[in-house]
Amino acid sequence: MEPLGLDTLLLYIAANIRRHRQKHGMTQEALAERSGIDLRYLQQIESGKKKMSIDALLAIANGLEVSPAHLLRPATMPEAKRGRPRKAAKG
Repeated sequence: MEPLGLDTLLLYIAANIRRHRQKHGMTQEALAERSGIDLRYLQQIESGKKKMSIDALLAIANGLEVSPAHLLRPATMPEAKRGRPRKAAKG
């Protein structure tokens, strides 16, 4: 097994955060608020450009209502969708 590099791990985390956030129809702003972290910090994490503390990983996982382990799984970055997610239809 080839050793995992930090850049690769950061991209896995970023991809998983984005995937879970979009699955829940959340904006980055809403996730930042739910997680109690700064929006700009979350944006940098979700782009795979920022290292994060274990505290931040746990806060984001709790905000997404997933285990922190879910955010560490190998994943590819989903396509970026511009604009706010559409509101789910009620009914």
